[in-house]
Amino acid sequence: MANSNYTADAHVAQMNILHHLLLTRTAHFADLAHACALSNDHASFHIKQLVTNGLIEHVPKVYGEYRLTRDGKEYANRMDTDEKVIEKQPKLSVVLVIENEKGEHLQQERLKQPYFGYWGHPTGKIRWGETIEETAARELLEETGLTADLRPLGFYHKMDYDENGELLEDKYLCLVHGTHPKGTMLEISDGQRNAWLSDEEFMTKEKRFGSAIETTEIIKNGKMFLKEKKYQYKKEDY
Repeated sequence: MANSNYTADAHVAQMNILHHLLLTRTAHFADLAHACALSNDHASFHIKQLVTNGLIEHVPKVYGEYRLTRDGKEYANRMDTDEKVIEKQPKLSVVLVIENEKGEHLQQERLKQPYFGYWGHPTGKIRWGETIEETAARELLEETGLTADLRPLGFYHKMDYDENGELLEDKYLCLVHGTHPKGTMLEISDGQRNAWLSDEEFMTKEKRFGSAIETTEIIKNGKMFLKEKKYQYKKEDY
């Protein structure tokens, strides 16, 4: 398993080694050192780092040759092969539009950065190997203590910019509609405050995500969709 702390800021020599192995099945130590313009000592150091991080491995029964591990292939495959850096990609999350029998919607106030103090629907990152419904059920239970009947309805591409036009966040959100909530709601959980709000009550909040009312309307329509929209926020709020 690759070290979760390994990032796109890895040493340039290690990125060069990964790039070389991305374009070949295996490579001998000497080939890696030569292709990446490294001395033997430097090549040995950086190769050991990559082995420790679970991104490359010795080829079984072949002395001195290396190849990408499965995690290494996944990591290196996100590389811009011209710049030899890991490309920044949009986040993939669910957004939970949960309504109760009164027609109120479950809303959260963020008590963490970024967007501290903003209100909006609960969201959560989709984990590796997780279905959309599994993510929605897990996030709903972890953040609110509730369960509900859940139904994915479509995707919403949301891009947040500051007033100077700088892209702050790029997210693909899968909208999941939830009805018949059950359980005792947690008023405050890790990093958020939960509340049932009518649309009118939600609109009185000073800081609120621009997409919240719109996504509620999309859910009410009940049709599958794909929507993309850009939003602007103050830079100091991110």
